[in-house]
Amino acid sequence: MKILLVNDYSSPRGGAEVSLLHLRDLLRRLGHDARMFSTGVREGALTPEADYCCFGTSGAFRTLLQTANPWAARDLRRVVREFRPDVIHVKMFLTQLSPLIMPVVRETPSLYHVAWYRPICPTGSKLLPGGEICRRPPGWVCHRSGCLPMRDWIPLMAQMRMFRRNLDCFRMIVANSHATRRRLEAEGISPVGVLYYGFLQRVARRPLSDPPVVGFAGRLVREKGADVLVRAFASLTAEFPQAGLWIAGDGPERAPLARLCSDLGIGANVRFLGHLSRDEVESHFDSAWVQVIPSTWEEPFGLVAPEAMMRGTAVIASASGGLPESVVDGKTGLLFPPGDAQSLSRALRSVLASKDLAESMGHAGRESVLDRFSESRFAESALSLYRQAAGVS
Repeated sequence: MKILLVNDYSSPRGGAEVSLLHLRDLLRRLGHDARMFSTGVREGALTPEADYCCFGTSGAFRTLLQTANPWAARDLRRVVREFRPDVIHVKMFLTQLSPLIMPVVRETPSLYHVAWYRPICPTGSKLLPGGEICRRPPGWVCHRSGCLPMRDWIPLMAQMRMFRRNLDCFRMIVANSHATRRRLEAEGISPVGVLYYGFLQRVARRPLSDPPVVGFAGRLVREKGADVLVRAFASLTAEFPQAGLWIAGDGPERAPLARLCSDLGIGANVRFLGHLSRDEVESHFDSAWVQVIPSTWEEPFGLVAPEAMMRGTAVIASASGGLPESVVDGKTGLLFPPGDAQSLSRALRSVLASKDLAESMGHAGRESVLDRFSESRFAESALSLYRQAAGVS
């Protein structure tokens, strides 16, 4: 098949980009002609890896561009005319490419693969400024609650109306988890299927050794809950004085987290590793006894969990969003109520007190990922959806 993958960005940094680039490689290995279209916006020092790039921006006019990007629509139309794909797989497009591409994909069998809450929330998080989960549909509440200033609210509400008006351009809508599917359907986007990601098989980590290490990998933003982890870890340092907490990632919360570690007297136990590539995360966290995903928002899927499990690392995660779909409580890891530092502390204590438990959960997690989230299953599921969308057997 000839498959065109469409996404706002193509630098291998975010989960959506990494998974789509991975899918392109898988499809090519299976003999399909898979190509990718995105903007040429760079994310950090990483270079876009799309086959076709159009204009995008990370500057002051981004809000207007994500509402209406005529360059994306023009260039995508040209690519579709020249490449003539059998199917178009659209992922993220509401932060750069804009709804103007929707009439273009209408001309070809297409599916929309939803990776986060952007179709039902102009900030993409479904979180209110105070940290509470928003259960309201987008509208005036987005400005009244303080999520959007008026200068952004006006164009983004126009974007949401354009999106809804053209949603029938997709022959199929799929989500990255059942949790995301439920949120979409609750706000009137249905029917929705599910396409789980697949993960590259890697060599299992070496046996654990002392001292115990707790790992965190993710953007240092409020909704990722690193502060909850720091508080939970601090309550255990008297009991496990040699334990270390390694924090990989960067973002606006790094300085506040460093101050919190100092205030709690655990600065000597905590290492801030900064932003690491995925290969660097794997190398650093090979020795981790447990990796914690303390998200306070409803993670649409949570790529970090299966990545850690593939390594053979036990996982402790918030029992929210799509995380319980990969982490089996008591078997491959432990779940705790989001934002509850005391519950997280109890879960951490049980793992830090037993290397055998960390090993057994890590082994079980690896077997689960190899079975449920393999590369082959990902590619086969995607191809099956493509055939359905294109109406071929």
